Amino acid sequence: MTTADQQPLIRIRQLWTQFDSFVVHQNLDLDVMPGEIMSLVGGSGSGKTTLLRQILGLERPTRGTVKVFGENIHSGDGESQRRLRTRWGMLFQQGALFSALTTLDNVAQPMRELRNLPEDLIRDAALFKLSLVGITPRDAMKMPADLSGGMIKRVALARALALEPELLFLDEPTAGLDPQRSDEFVELIRTLHQQMRLTVVMVTHDLDTLYALSTRIAVLAEKHVIACAPPREILSVHHPFIEEFFLGERGKRALTELDTPKQV
Repeated sequence: MTTADQQPLIRIRQLWTQFDSFVVHQNLDLDVMPGEIMSLVGGSGSGKTTLLRQILGLERPTRGTVKVFGENIHSGDGESQRRLRTRWGMLFQQGALFSALTTLDNVAQPMRELRNLPEDLIRDAALFKLSLVGITPRDAMKMPADLSGGMIKRVALARALALEPELLFLDEPTAGLDPQRSDEFVELIRTLHQQMRLTVVMVTHDLDTLYALSTRIAVLAEKHVIACAPPREILSVHHPFIEEFFLGERGKRALTELDTPKQV
């Protein structure tokens, strides 16, 4: 839970993104506070994924600043960039596992690359991270091609958590999962968020996932953040995208399910 005197973990100011004559972001501001789950939503072309890549330092905005942990992500030297990247993890939409590596080696890879640790310790740590997401030692020796879609998501999440990050990025975390697997994955993220005291930035179009996890939702439209508030407060903002996305049939159904007590 955040308090009034906390500083943002991520602070974006006057961000402008332009490709030739096409402007994606214009004077965009956004703060992500410690401990929250911030969800980014917007229509096609609103720049959600581009913004995520800019926060990760993978793309540079035309102008403006992106600070993560108080450091400008686009102005540091190689060593400072490397140090920052050990403090966050990223779950890609399709998992992005290395097909030639076992499940265990996929999770161990960040530790081998960025930490000078003995191999037996790396193996034990990788097995522990896999156990956190419900992957057994037997499954740890499987290749990605032998895993189900849900297992791939879990292994990719274990890899994102390999370096004990403070900040976790999720790109469409429940995409491609059936309703039951999606609910299970949402519950796993919620549990890990609490246990590991993570701050989470999530891009998703899935309304059930949004309502289940989000502390706040940032809505991207008209080249900037038009609203940033808890889910129920977002519903009171009058804007065509918000009304279509959140108050259409899918949105009403997701909200009804959120209000319906879960059967035990």
